[in-house]
Amino acid sequence: MNENKIKPCVIKINNITKDYKNNRGNFNISLNIYEHEVVGLVGENGAGKTTLLRQIMGFIKSDSGNIEIMGLDAYKNAAELKTYLSYVPGEINYPEISTGIEFLHNQAKLRDIKDFKVADDLINKLQLDIRAYPKRMSKGMKQKMAIVTALMANTPIILMDEPTTGLDPLMRIEFLNIILDEKKKGKTILISSNSVEELERVCDRVVLITKGKIVSVANISKIKNRKFRDYKIEFLNKDDYLNFKKLNYQIIRDQEIYNQLTLRIEKEKLEQLFKDLSSYELKFISEVKYDLNKYFKEERSL
Repeated sequence: MNENKIKPCVIKINNITKDYKNNRGNFNISLNIYEHEVVGLVGENGAGKTTLLRQIMGFIKSDSGNIEIMGLDAYKNAAELKTYLSYVPGEINYPEISTGIEFLHNQAKLRDIKDFKVADDLINKLQLDIRAYPKRMSKGMKQKMAIVTALMANTPIILMDEPTTGLDPLMRIEFLNIILDEKKKGKTILISSNSVEELERVCDRVVLITKGKIVSVANISKIKNRKFRDYKIEFLNKDDYLNFKKLNYQIIRDQEIYNQLTLRIEKEKLEQLFKDLSSYELKFISEVKYDLNKYFKEERSL
């Protein structure tokens, strides 16, 4: 049974369109996001990811369709829904304010946050210098402060627009660990990124958007636990290569010039495969990693 069927739908996107002309915007998008689910958005620059997040936040009115968050209209009830939503924008501009700590304390007052412990913990993990003047912060430091601002509010729904932009590799890893912690707390998170690998690590599902349209939705658990495995096998001689091909395994790539085959095989048949291969001389055998990138590539070729 699909566990999402027994979870409440927190964000319901109903056939929305925002047309900026010249193939910009998004078109006829429908998507359900469930409670405690982490969903990723991936696609080329200009694919419509930011527009979709801003529609969900109620910043942009759709030309058609509607978005419901916890049963309320995202645009009409935007002010009321701010209590339940936190947002890390793609473009960050801070007001004229002397230090990061002053900005964070002002945001805490606006959100009626009494306990600063969550913020302090995030500041420490992200190595954020809160003494700096926000407008002169580096891109990465601005990004860190936006993340702290969003997460310290402890809202049940979190939206993030390419939050790792500007972060160095170590901070990206730390950020992903933070997201996994939020996931354990039961947060519902929608996060866009240009990195499929990052989304694959933290998400339950990843949505591929191209030219403003959803072209595929990947279930990460199914990808990681799929019934099949792919193996690349290269034989030392042509005769073994040709004879093995007669065994009727599913060949998904055949490179005769190298005496090389790539097979797709069910996991329960692996023992038989290795038994059969013991009769041949091999140059090498290796499992071909199957990941989100490969999944999307296959989906788009169908």
